[in-house]
Amino acid sequence: MRAIAVALLAALVWSSCGGAPPPEHWREDKRNEGAILWAQSRDWRREAHMPLGPSHAFELQLARTPVKDAKRVCPDNHEVPKTCDDVCNLSDAICDNAETICKLADELGKDDTFAQDKCTSAKASCREAQQRCCDCSGDGK
Repeated sequence: MRAIAVALLAALVWSSCGGAPPPEHWREDKRNEGAILWAQSRDWRREAHMPLGPSHAFELQLARTPVKDAKRVCPDNHEVPKTCDDVCNLSDAICDNAETICKLADELGKDDTFAQDKCTSAKASCREAQQRCCDCSGDGK
């Protein structure tokens, strides 16, 4: 318990004083959290009968696209018919994960290739899942 209190105090001091970077385990914890969410999204893609991941070429197209723009696929007035609830709910969950994965990647910094790659993949996965939802409901572009 004391170790947790010391770690929290160190993080608080670091964030408020702009001191030394946080301990390496902080970085690993963030990477692990992002990897777990990314793997969960892959499971949801499988459940939605999609390939486990987007193509590398498609990922590159979305590398500089914010998640909020990556998930803009369906028209604003898009209504999900009951028959599409499952695929659209999975799509929303995949995009929620993408937002968190990319937030973690931002916290880890642009030099963290592992985290940035997971973010790029998550954004492409979000876009594909949203497209699947729109296609299901007949609103695909």
